[in-house]
Amino acid sequence: MNYFFNSKTGDKKFIWTFVEIIIGAFIMAFGVAQFLLPNQLSSGGFTGIATVTYYLFNFPVGTATILLNIPLFIMAFFRKGKDFLVRGIIGTIALSISIDILERFQPLTDDRFLACIYGGIIVGLGSSIILKANASTGGTDMLSYIIKSYKPTYRTSNLIVIADIVIIFINIIFFKEIEIGLYSAITIYLMGKMIDIVFEGIYFTKTMFIVSEKYREIADLIGTKVQRGTTGIYAKGMYTNEEKLLLWCVASRNEAMRIKQIAKKVDPNSFIVISNAREAFGIGFKKS
Repeated sequence: MNYFFNSKTGDKKFIWTFVEIIIGAFIMAFGVAQFLLPNQLSSGGFTGIATVTYYLFNFPVGTATILLNIPLFIMAFFRKGKDFLVRGIIGTIALSISIDILERFQPLTDDRFLACIYGGIIVGLGSSIILKANASTGGTDMLSYIIKSYKPTYRTSNLIVIADIVIIFINIIFFKEIEIGLYSAITIYLMGKMIDIVFEGIYFTKTMFIVSEKYREIADLIGTKVQRGTTGIYAKGMYTNEEKLLLWCVASRNEAMRIKQIAKKVDPNSFIVISNAREAFGIGFKKS
């Protein structure tokens, strides 16, 4: 626990992390209790397994979630340390208590299609807030952290979705309704997208290639108007056999649109290619 309490800054960091975890867990619980659970839909994770125990034994979902997470807590302690374990326990308890409280209220809809859409978005939003706090509510998100401790290059959202797909099949087998699996798949897809947008997509960038005879003027305007640097790469058109200077630039999504407008205004015949770049590190972007 020294990480949290070794200074006033550490105390503030712990308090803010604690608040993020509580908010994220409550948002997740709202999506589960008000949309997914009443419609027998699975959000994956251990809450998906707990949904089965709820309908089978009338066992509280929150309590079942805590019990199922105990083995993962032990693994997390050895792989991620005490601080991550504490954040995981806080997140799991907050989620479990919130679900047990919120499930007592009348669900907002009994339409499975609406439930899978709104439930997936809301649970995904809550999950991303918790992941951004480097915390967990147990289940598949904690499992993804443990796997990433062995394989850091794996994407968090992919690991969560793969594990959740397995849990969907468990729900299909128990409820014996293929529709539940189909709707749950939509839910988990939306959860993954929300995690990408909020957790990883916050630094989502664009890579741009611009081919124009007026490359110098375009590069100068990008530098002054957008304050982004460009790199000139010498290239040869194999069809025309002409040598050209290719401008390469990395920018945010909003900046990419401005750069495109600049290039087209300077040279309406300019050739522009824009592609997604998952992350960018360096000056003007993420530091690490």
